[in-house]
Amino acid sequence: MVKPVWSPIGYALLAATLFGISTPLSKILVGDISPVLLVSFLYLGTAAGMFLLGAIARSGQSPLSGEARLRRQDTPWLLVAILAGGVIAPVLLMTSLEVTPAGTASLLLNFEGVATTVIAFLIFRESVGPRIWIALGTVTLGSIVLSWNPSAAFGISIGAVGVLLACFFWGVDNNASRNISGKDPIAIAGVKGFFAGSLALVLAMLGGAALPGISLILAAMLLGFLCYGVSMVLFIRALRDLGAARTGAYYSVAPFIGAALSFLIFRETLDPQIVIAFGLMLLGTVFLATEKHMHRHHHVPIEHEHIHHHPEEHHVHGHDGEFSGDHSHAHRHEPIDHEHPHTPDIHHRHER
Repeated sequence: MVKPVWSPIGYALLAATLFGISTPLSKILVGDISPVLLVSFLYLGTAAGMFLLGAIARSGQSPLSGEARLRRQDTPWLLVAILAGGVIAPVLLMTSLEVTPAGTASLLLNFEGVATTVIAFLIFRESVGPRIWIALGTVTLGSIVLSWNPSAAFGISIGAVGVLLACFFWGVDNNASRNISGKDPIAIAGVKGFFAGSLALVLAMLGGAALPGISLILAAMLLGFLCYGVSMVLFIRALRDLGAARTGAYYSVAPFIGAALSFLIFRETLDPQIVIAFGLMLLGTVFLATEKHMHRHHHVPIEHEHIHHHPEEHHVHGHDGEFSGDHSHAHRHEPIDHEHPHTPDIHHRHER
């Protein structure tokens, strides 16, 4: 694979930081813009920003160039990502933000890492070690502590349940994106932003939502580009090298960043419930991020397309034409057996 400008962990952490600050900032906007309409502007801002970045990449004078194009066979996974992560999850989150403190919602978003890992393990059979399972239990316990509300029906806050459901659908989105993470992340984010934003806009108009002033629209679109779009590109880039479970693990720092900013902006009270949940989730994140994986494994023959360079362990093939530096083309990997530390990247998605 192409040597990243940053480490894959760096991509995941920066993606988490950008998305983490989106929750309290969205809380400010959601009072003046209907939740569904806000989702629309966030994703249309993503689409507009990705269009500009794509134009820069196509110029060939940018480190963004050289990525593999999306193909027809990528469509099913892209559709799942758009519906689950681009429409259902953000609408659930924005609706829940109307009745949930921003700090609480930010911390509950830690459950996205749990949902992503469970789906990756059960459905896509990623290898998940004991440390990750311990961490999952810890983070889940923190989510339960944070969402508990004795005065509500069944003791659970409706807003908290909405945030947790949003996390589940983002977990579906993350695993769908994992399967196309070898392709151009700017194109993926742009297509997802355009269709998710357009669908949310239609739903908002059908629901009778009133358009806000141009300044609020531009603010929401800028927030969407930076905190959704750029974060999405970085997240997909991390998925390529780390797999869904481990990228989700590093992404778990996002709620802590969002919660910290929420307490500063809204002066929310740090009650014992939040402090206990914060500690449990932080402990779970540490367990997730320090998991190691190594065993002897077999690579079956595979043909795929993604950006890469030579020489590199998994790319010793020749070319019909001249290629230098980072480039993408369809290529074949011959079978090989070896042992080394690895993650479920696009070359190590063997079943556990």
